[in-house]
Amino acid sequence: MDGTGVVLITGGSGGIGAATARRLAQDGWGVALAWRSGRERAETLAAELRGDGARALALPLDLSDAEATAAAVDALAEAQGGLAGLVTAHGPFIRMAHVSAIPPEQFRRTMEDDVFGAYHAIHAALPHLRRSRGPLVAMATAALGRYPATDMLSVAPKAAIAALVRGVAVEEGRFGVRANAVGVGMLSDGMFDALQAAGHFTESFVEKSRANIALRRLGTAAEIASVAAFLMSPEAAYVTGQLLMADGGYAV
Repeated sequence: MDGTGVVLITGGSGGIGAATARRLAQDGWGVALAWRSGRERAETLAAELRGDGARALALPLDLSDAEATAAAVDALAEAQGGLAGLVTAHGPFIRMAHVSAIPPEQFRRTMEDDVFGAYHAIHAALPHLRRSRGPLVAMATAALGRYPATDMLSVAPKAAIAALVRGVAVEEGRFGVRANAVGVGMLSDGMFDALQAAGHFTESFVEKSRANIALRRLGTAAEIASVAAFLMSPEAAYVTGQLLMADGGYAV
């Protein structure tokens, strides 16, 4: 990388966000780990990356507030010499339930947290990405290619985010901005423990899920980070508007 600016990673204290920060820092990017509730994790990781010689910082960011998000992104770009790219990896804990069992208020809150958060981050970042010709990568879900029952609270917001990414790709390509999404498959880390503790990922459920994956195993956050790193890199200079599945063949 040319050392100009940093990549903003929303959800930078979470499993995929943290893994992506590690990989991008390894590849020479400066990274800003945005957090809402994971301050200690974000600050600890940023300090670790700085100790390894990377340019890294932790950034408090409430994506539910559009004005505050825009102000924070502007201030970050001003302080760091620009915004080199954006990765959206935030997202609330998702309760698995059939559509008939999801209260409308819970559906609304989930859409607001995930979709509006992504929109606020992307909208705030676009003027800076135009200047840097920087890439955008958004985390979506492999369930957009093969819907698993009880996963609507994940699929619906990620479908909207994937559509947003396509729109950005079409409209912003003339400014040199590339936009892609990653269809994240079932992982053995990240939210896995929380979903297991909540009773959603029972042993039987995990085994059935594994049997539906062509590679017959779960993925890792580090493997998702590798896909994001490719999409951020010059090697993907002619790739935009895509939903790249990283799911072990689940959606085939």
